[in-house]
Formats: sequence, structure tokens, C-alpha cells
Amino acid sequence: MKELVFGHKNPDTDAIVAAKAFAYLENQLGADAEAVALGTPNEETKFVLEHFSEETPRVVTEVSKEVEAVMLVDHNEAQQSVDDIKDVTVTHVVDHHRIANFETSAPLYYYAEPVGCTSTIIFKLFKQNSIKIPAKLAGLMLSAIISDTLLFKSPTTTPADEVAVKELAKIAAVDYETYGLEMLKAGTNLGSKSEKELIDADAKSFEMGGKTVRIDQVNTVDLDEVFAREVALRNAIEEESATEGYDLFLLMVTNILDSNTRLLVVGEPKNVVEAAFSVKLIDDKAELPGVVSRKKQVVPQLEKAF
Repeated sequence: MKELVFGHKNPDTDAIVAAKAFAYLENQLGADAEAVALGTPNEETKFVLEHFSEETPRVVTEVSKEVEAVMLVDHNEAQQSVDDIKDVTVTHVVDHHRIANFETSAPLYYYAEPVGCTSTIIFKLFKQNSIKIPAKLAGLMLSAIISDTLLFKSPTTTPADEVAVKELAKIAAVDYETYGLEMLKAGTNLGSKSEKELIDADAKSFEMGGKTVRIDQVNTVDLDEVFAREVALRNAIEEESATEGYDLFLLMVTNILDSNTRLLVVGEPKNVVEAAFSVKLIDDKAELPGVVSRKKQVVPQLEKAF
């Protein structure tokens, strides 16, 4: 029985690559799996796919019309998954995030580990199953780990992530430090993107304290360049929040060179955001030095404040 493998909506590099890597692994183990995506790749991911001459996965918006079962990577929360997720059976989950809003009617394979990247977990699974990683796939996987850990600068980075990148770099014959910086910079080419594209590019929704909280992260090498578009960004956020029912929208603009974030907050309750980060919002903005990880430095703090 064929199954589709996919990461979360608004996919980042790990969501795309982890789907490809896990589908390849499962096929080597005898499954019939196809990697798909729940959105088009961002600029960074396009750079990665082009660099390694890898095909872009097809984009799907629903899955129940073509398969009965699916495998999830890099997410588990229903609101981050395909719209008809409740109409199919989830047989596998491989993830490195919190577990929330997730339940199944049947037993499943679930592998979650607090490492910096889902592709790090899948690297371990290749080893556990004695499956050789092709050079091209190794390049994709090290790209995903570099992306999620910001070349090991993120506090989510673990020794397992660094080991995986170094081993994958040997397989792919890549200088991971030089390539990694080039790849990260490719993802900061924001001038051609509309405000809507920016606020959707790496956005995830969370249920907290009975509120729907939307958190988007934009990586850049120049915070002021992004905030020169602040009025237009605010308008886009307000419009989307009204349409989609978001109570609170946080736009994280992160400088990948110095690992600092400037936060723009639209919606309510803003006092919860101030409490979460021990800051006073000025014109709905706050500086968050050293904050680069939504998963580890933003979501838990907000949940605690709520």
C-alpha cells in the first residue's frame, strides 16, 4: 500500500529533505513511499535542491483521495499538517518538536528526539538499519541540519547534529562550513518577496491558552532592511490574522550573522509576550539578543507565560 511522506506546511529545508530521506529509507526497507510537500520550497531550499541537482517534490493540499496512510516528518501537530490529516491513518512520525494536538486510533511508529533537526534522527535510522546513504542524499541531509541549527549557532544544536553533518559531509564530499554559510545567505534574499510571502514563509500555528498563536521567522543579514517594510508587513499580518482567525501573530526577524532577533507583535494579548521575554514592547517591537530558535527560545516561553 503506497504511503505519502511529508513535513509541515510552509516547509523549510528540513521538512522537504526529511521527507525525501525518510521515504528513501522506507523504500529501501520494502515500503512503497513517496515524498511530497505541503507547500513550495523557500529560497534556501531551492538553493539546496539546485546545488545537488535534486527534483522538487510535488506539492499536495490533500492526501485522502490518493492514499489511505501517511508518514509525518518534522511535525506532529494537526494544524501544521495536511488539511485532511484526520481522514488518513498515520503510520509513522519522525520529529524533533513538542508533541501537541496529536492522537491516532491505531498504534504507530513514533520516533521523537530533542536534537536540532529531524534529518539528524533519520541519519541515525540509516545507521541502525545498515542502509547506505547516497552522496546526493547526504548533501541534502547535511543542508537540512545546517539550516535548522544555523550552522551550529542555534541552542537547539546537539553533539549528534554536529557528528551527523561531519559524517554526511564526507559522504557528499562537501566543505560544510563554506557551503553552509553560502546556503544560509541564499535564504536571506528577501527583496523579491512580497510581504505576504515573508509572513508565510516559515510560519507555524500553535494553540496556547485558548488562543491561536502564529509565529513566523524570517532570516536576514540586515534587520533594518526588513523593517523598512514594517507598515506593509503589519498590514499583511492584520489581513491574514482576520482571515485565518489568528489572535496573536509574532514575526521573528533573525540576523543569522550575529544571532539576534527583532520581534514584531500584532494582536493580543501583548502583555503575555512581554512577560514571556521580560521585555517592554515599544511600538509593538522588542529586541531579543541571542534568540534564534522558535522551538526552544520562543514557544516554551510563550506557553509558560500563557
